[in-house]
Amino acid sequence: MSVNVLLPLALYYALRAQGTAQWQALLLSGVIPAAHALGSAVVRRRVEFFDFFVVVLLAISAATSLISGDPRVLLLKDAGLPAVLGLWILGTLGVSRPFAFTFGGALRDRAGAEAAELAWRDRPEFREALRGLTVVWGCGQLLDAALSTVAALTLPVDVVPVIGRFQSVALLGLVAVITVRRSRGFHARHGISLFGVRATAEEPQAEVAVRP
Repeated sequence: MSVNVLLPLALYYALRAQGTAQWQALLLSGVIPAAHALGSAVVRRRVEFFDFFVVVLLAISAATSLISGDPRVLLLKDAGLPAVLGLWILGTLGVSRPFAFTFGGALRDRAGAEAAELAWRDRPEFREALRGLTVVWGCGQLLDAALSTVAALTLPVDVVPVIGRFQSVALLGLVAVITVRRSRGFHARHGISLFGVRATAEEPQAEVAVRP
């Protein structure tokens, strides 16, 4: 939030208050998340796709904006990342484990991971629920990209950065609420968790994972 939302916004409006041109303020404020992505790659000693994409997107939009003189080109870069992310999330529906299952792996302990694998193998409703949440997350990102594109092309340039950032946070929050509600509803109906680290206390994990 600090690196990708608050600091770029603060820098943009501080520069604008000093009379900096719109395209220059947008370019300089976009350097913060790009520098963070590069720094993360150096610390991890490997380059993640989305870190690389952030840097490349900024470079391309900056070069295009310099040539055209249009600050809206730089605004359009904010639609590029959620567009690619949304397509990637939806693309995981065609692989062995969709995005929602992989995301849940970060929340499970070893026993929970084993129970989730059993549930994925034996429970079609478990697979359907996680695929459904994958669609929700992917479509949420694509909606963010679409709204960001419309805003970049139609709204006054100086209001787009703040609207776009909080729009993204609001959509992310909405998707999170939908995820929590669906997860709780699934647990209430079927007795197993989509994302939790442990089974319910009333019954062993193996029984929860494969109970018909």
